[in-house]
Amino acid sequence: MINKTRYSRQIALDEIGESGQLKLQNASVLVIGAGGLGCPVLQNLAAAGVGTIGIVDGDVVEETNLHRQLLYTLKDCGNSKAETAKKAILELNPEINVNVFPEFFSTQNAFEIVFDYQIIVDCTDTLAVRYLINDVAVVKKIPVVYASIYKFEGQLSVFNYKNGPSYRCLFPEQESLETVPNCVESGVLGVLPNTLGILQATEVLKIILEIGEVLSGKLLIYDALHFQTQIIDFTKNPKAIEKGFINGSLLLNSKKTKEDLSPEAFLEKCNQSGMVVIDVRELNEMPEFKRENVIQIPLSELEEYSKKLDKNQEIVVFCQTGQRSMAAMRYLQKSGFVGVFHLGRGIESLKNQIQ
Repeated sequence: MINKTRYSRQIALDEIGESGQLKLQNASVLVIGAGGLGCPVLQNLAAAGVGTIGIVDGDVVEETNLHRQLLYTLKDCGNSKAETAKKAILELNPEINVNVFPEFFSTQNAFEIVFDYQIIVDCTDTLAVRYLINDVAVVKKIPVVYASIYKFEGQLSVFNYKNGPSYRCLFPEQESLETVPNCVESGVLGVLPNTLGILQATEVLKIILEIGEVLSGKLLIYDALHFQTQIIDFTKNPKAIEKGFINGSLLLNSKKTKEDLSPEAFLEKCNQSGMVVIDVRELNEMPEFKRENVIQIPLSELEEYSKKLDKNQEIVVFCQTGQRSMAAMRYLQKSGFVGVFHLGRGIESLKNQIQ
């Protein structure tokens, strides 16, 4: 049954009506990332009455998040973003279903997580994860609503919509890890991710309701500082689609990877003779993890340093939470390194075991 009172103003639109509201109620949307982009996406999808929403995020709320991630308050600091976001949007709309995955989206869990969803919303800030989302979505034939931000500029597009272009068609290769700035490094104006997140939610609703013109094959660039917008057209690249399909199919057909190490497996690897262990955090990050075989190479310097490494040597990488180390691992694998592992939940998961 549709709550006609709650959604009366939405139902009043000729393009939506009761039939459209029923489409929203029956829809399932997966939001990957519950940060600056994910918060407004989740708020607006919940308010609109999207029936099932999945939230993927392995991070916890920090005070530095609060100026832009408006689902959270100071009392939420230290708590799971996914669980906290679920509680917040259920308070906004208790009539919807919310599934949480308090973990980072990775090769280990990707296909299990996306299985029941019709649309993916990419609210991540990690290139390696964006390519993973693309490849999984190409195989599953799921549209992806994408946005990214950098300082005062944002981008928005929709991929894999009705056999349209994919993320790889627009960005064929992950050329350099030095081009992966995040808001910690470059800064972010708090209103910008909220603006882009609302636009992402709008595209999701248009896809579900089958109304308007979806931003497929088009990249919207928004310059908040000068209030300018630009739309760039791009076309489907069969080779890029094929690469995504091959990568996704290999992942789907492979056994569950063991490259994401548990804390115990990580320590075991570190104690193995000849193992190269790389800390890709910045030099001043804590807690310290010192071993004779640990090398400190910030992520931005890894590309240059990797030229000195033996591609047949087993390597373990780690960072604070697992996101940068996953990006580093993917880069090394793409560069031809055959035995690369990373600490799945970061050095934070080892706090009680570090001497």
